Amino acid sequence: MFSVTILGNNSAIPTLDRHPTAQVVTCNDQLLLIDCGEGTQLQITKYKIRRSKIRYIFISHMHGDHYFGLIGLVNTLNLMGRTEPLSIYAPPELEQIIQLQLDCSGTILKFELSFIPLLPDYQGLILEDKDLRVTCFPTQHRISCFGFSFELQKRKRKLIPDQARAYEIPAAYFSRLQEGADYQRKDGTQVKNDWVTLPPGPGKRYVYCADTIYDVNLLPWLEGADLMYHETTYLHDLHERAAERYHSTSVQAASLAATAGVKKLLIGHFSSKYTELQPFLEESRPVFANTDIAEEGVTFLV
Repeated sequence: MFSVTILGNNSAIPTLDRHPTAQVVTCNDQLLLIDCGEGTQLQITKYKIRRSKIRYIFISHMHGDHYFGLIGLVNTLNLMGRTEPLSIYAPPELEQIIQLQLDCSGTILKFELSFIPLLPDYQGLILEDKDLRVTCFPTQHRISCFGFSFELQKRKRKLIPDQARAYEIPAAYFSRLQEGADYQRKDGTQVKNDWVTLPPGPGKRYVYCADTIYDVNLLPWLEGADLMYHETTYLHDLHERAAERYHSTSVQAASLAATAGVKKLLIGHFSSKYTELQPFLEESRPVFANTDIAEEGVTFLV
């Protein structure tokens, strides 16, 4: 399974029904948390997210609405007896902040907490395991800020059944072929795997664009994504304010999605000045039809 659950979709100031940014990516049997705004652990409880399954946390930048909930979550995990390691990918300053809070409260963690620094302007691979490949890229905000690309890797090769039968390979062995094994016939002939299979196709990909001004330089990271999240802090009549504050509008996010040829767009990080979110869709969908609100509590399949 590869999906994204929205825990928070608001910008800096929480409202009674919208929370600062946080999302959970489910990749088979593991969970990854993207940003951790104030109240994230309450949202985790509300939407029945298995916090014990969170292995990695990715913090896009050092504005509080993207990490103020982190120390509370770390402390809760410790109180609940976590022993599995937890890795946090974030700007290097965050480690100092969290460690100071732990030291001041005399908290000794029962689990290993590792920080992997995201240095300004870095781009490229930051995590790869058997299922998932994660890369980061800089976005254009007031301070150093990152977006993240999550790709579910396909490991099994694509079988060519007619070719396999032509080499008299029994169907019971097909699963081994998909795993990359060669086959030895009874007469001793070696059938090479690439004679009867094709390389795995590209995996599904989710791209998360954190706070950013409208920036066409992001397009290489977005192209062809199955699901893309992009901030839309303001409606388009406030595009000048958006630019001044290094944020984007509904129309701008939709334009990037259309140009990049993504399959689906999620929009979020709404300013607290808006009480209704439907106008964001009304502006976005004429530009890019397959747009949805990143609604809290909703899970989107990649």
